Amino acid sequence: MRALIVVNPAATTTSARTRDVLIHALASDLKLDVATTEYRGHARDLARRAAEGGTHELVVALGGDGTVNEVVNGLLHHGPDPDALPRLAVVPGGSTNVFARALGLPNDVVEATGALLDALRDGTERTVGLGLAAGTPGTVDESVPARWFTFCAGFGFDAGVVGRVEQQRERGKRSTHALYIRQVMRQFLSEPNRRDGTITLQRPGEDPIEQLVLSIVCNTAPWTYLGNRPIYAAPRASFDTALDVLGLSKLSTSAVTRYATQLLTSSPERGPRGKHAVSLHDLTDFTLQSQAPLPFQMDGDHLGLRTSVTFTGVRRALRVIV
Repeated sequence: MRALIVVNPAATTTSARTRDVLIHALASDLKLDVATTEYRGHARDLARRAAEGGTHELVVALGGDGTVNEVVNGLLHHGPDPDALPRLAVVPGGSTNVFARALGLPNDVVEATGALLDALRDGTERTVGLGLAAGTPGTVDESVPARWFTFCAGFGFDAGVVGRVEQQRERGKRSTHALYIRQVMRQFLSEPNRRDGTITLQRPGEDPIEQLVLSIVCNTAPWTYLGNRPIYAAPRASFDTALDVLGLSKLSTSAVTRYATQLLTSSPERGPRGKHAVSLHDLTDFTLQSQAPLPFQMDGDHLGLRTSVTFTGVRRALRVIV
């Protein structure tokens, strides 16, 4: 099998020596071409060329969730076609690696490489659904290009946290769980709409859900990890269904304390609940619209401010080696 491995040299948890060892191990079983990313979006461009060229049966992403997201968007540049497109494989090298862990891969990069080699030898793979987010027709964001996400998107509060973390990382801070917790507190203290939300969720044939402060869109469960602890915002979300949404309509001090506790103690059977929580399962098409521009993120990548985003859940979008 001919494969392309897309390597992010800035991956948080891998050294150059470790990456060389892993590449050598993969090359023992594959006809391997190696490409190292040099700029933001490079992984997307490399994967797109591999898909369009028809020369590779497999594209391996060695990096964190941002690298995986770019590779997926490159593979699906012309839309999903699981039978024709190269398969995807992931070697987790980031700080959280939600997509890889949700697939059941070990979070250790060496163990994950061993699991990938076993899967290649056994010929095991699965087809996963993905989320697609685009600018909403008839709004100021209608020209925003569509983009795929693998495990989550956020509009409002949680995207603001992601943006703050990215700013800190650009200043040289390490991506740690303590850093995320500090930015959650800072976002809460500066959030102007925490008592009266500006987000409306609209679905075909249903009444709108209004005044949301926070909206988290999940393509799988868990939503994220705090160290080794999985956090379930939408426990029923799955790669085999469309999209799930958790919306919160109030973020007062007492509400934040309650929902933060529920998230920290969440499980595959139980997520956040209460009179200010909205949980929706297996949505194929819906729109989130805000009265004021709000932060937006996908797969942990802050994408700036938006007033409206239209989401589509696409089942059986991509084949993955697991």
